[in-house]
Amino acid sequence: MEKNNKAHLITFQAREELAANLAAKISRLLQEAVAARNRAVLVVSGGATPKPLFIRLAQKDLPWQRVTVTLADERWVDPAHPESNENLVRTYLLRDRAETANFIGLKNGYPTAAAGEKKCRERLNRLARPFDVVVLGMGHDGHTASLLPGSPQLKSALDLGNPSPCMAITPANAAMERMTMTLPALLDAGQIFLHITGNEKRCVLEQAQAGGAVEDMPVRGILLQEHTPVYTYWSP
Repeated sequence: MEKNNKAHLITFQAREELAANLAAKISRLLQEAVAARNRAVLVVSGGATPKPLFIRLAQKDLPWQRVTVTLADERWVDPAHPESNENLVRTYLLRDRAETANFIGLKNGYPTAAAGEKKCRERLNRLARPFDVVVLGMGHDGHTASLLPGSPQLKSALDLGNPSPCMAITPANAAMERMTMTLPALLDAGQIFLHITGNEKRCVLEQAQAGGAVEDMPVRGILLQEHTPVYTYWSP
């Protein structure tokens, strides 16, 4: 393990080593939150990258009944759909010892994300904030959560004055509508972890950290702010 203090970058030789270390760190933070406030809120992301992390985290001996898990973003598909982030979390995280954790999904019964935005906002507003831990990924285009470059709703979702915790968002080059936490909601956290793997993502990270318009690479809204501590965990 190697730590770059300037960039808050922690690197590992192997992805399993990364998953084990990050799971241990998240577990400690959740344990401390429950001890201090009798509850904890964990925000996670989808995709293939966090699967090993979720499997290890599910095995941690925590008071999971005091932990609420929710999502940074979601595709507007049925929770049983293979591309649903809720499906991923239920399959890999909400099992073993973590089976008793509470879960708040972003997808609801409305036919479109725009129609379901109000109900989703109400769900998220019931959660205690600041969130204790937020775990994010990053796309090759520099997006995080579903803060997607080129989306017509992106400017509003990045607005730090936006009081809403979530927004319906339409990808510029994809068919599925999505629901995403807004940038101010994601930053309303005790700790953010950016979990990425592969050399291509390392190059994207360096490009994002070099500066530039947040709209071009929305992950810059996470990396270049000074409000919330951010640590990037990376392995090849």
